[in-house]
Amino acid sequence: GLFESIHSVDSLRLAAHLDRIAGEVGLTARGYLQVNAAEEESKGGFREAELREEVVTLMRLEHLQVEGLMSIPPRVESPEAARASFRSLRVLRDELQELSGSALPGLSMGMSHDFEVAIEEGATIVRVGSAIFGPRHVQPGRLAPETG
Repeated sequence: GLFESIHSVDSLRLAAHLDRIAGEVGLTARGYLQVNAAEEESKGGFREAELREEVVTLMRLEHLQVEGLMSIPPRVESPEAARASFRSLRVLRDELQELSGSALPGLSMGMSHDFEVAIEEGATIVRVGSAIFGPRHVQPGRLAPETG
């Protein structure tokens, strides 16, 4: 396929849509549930309470295999300051596994500036693009992306 998994499944509506489309073409899509743990208006994703309510439904989707959780913590001055956010995502993942009776092995968290702390807190996937390719250049008229 063109990609391994979708890292931004940010709503039950999107999950259901992906499940339906994957079923129509005879595939099983793989994805990570995007969590907006800090409830930042500028970011998408499930709120923690919403995810607790919907995890059983999400895990029962026939053509969407939920592999774990993904989150981008609020910007902080030091990598160590992100530790609580990473730990919170791991604790939420453990709670969701218990609630749903299903494994959620993946934790996609941490970027170039804080990936070491994320790994210490259980990250299985980190995003280190700017460490490899350098900072992103913003085109005029576009919002600056999160850097990491």
